[in-house]
Amino acid sequence: MTPDTDSGVPASQLIDAKIEGMKDWRGETLAKIRALIRQADPEVIEEWKWDIPVWSHAGIICTGETYKNAVKTTFPKGASLDDPAGLFNSSLEGNVRRAIDFKEGEPIDEAAFIALIKAAVVLNSTKTKPK
Repeated sequence: MTPDTDSGVPASQLIDAKIEGMKDWRGETLAKIRALIRQADPEVIEEWKWDIPVWSHAGIICTGETYKNAVKTTFPKGASLDDPAGLFNSSLEGNVRRAIDFKEGEPIDEAAFIALIKAAVVLNSTKTKPK
C-alpha cells in the first residue's frame, strides 16, 4: 500500500472512502473499474495523487476521476496504446494521453478494458531508457 504523502493514510483506504462516499452510479462504476484494473494486473499499485485514485505499474497506468456526468479514466500514455474496441472517447485531440468517459447506464466492455490495462502495463514495463 502506498500512503498518500500528505495524510499518511494508505491510498487503498482513500480510494475505498471515495467509492463509499459516492452513493450513486459513479461509486459503483469506480468500484467496477478498480476491480477490473486489479484483475488485469494483480501487481498494480494503488496511489492517491491530485486528490484522485491512481493505478501504477512501472509508471502510471491510469487515473480514476469522478464528475457529475461521468467517471473518467485517463491513460497518460494512451495515444501509444492500441484500442481496437474504440474505448477511448475523450482527450482524443492530444498527442500523448487518452481517456474513457464512462456514463451512467452505459455498459463497460470488460474484456477490452482489461486488454487496455494490460497493454498499458506492458508499455510502462518496456519503455526505453534515455540515451
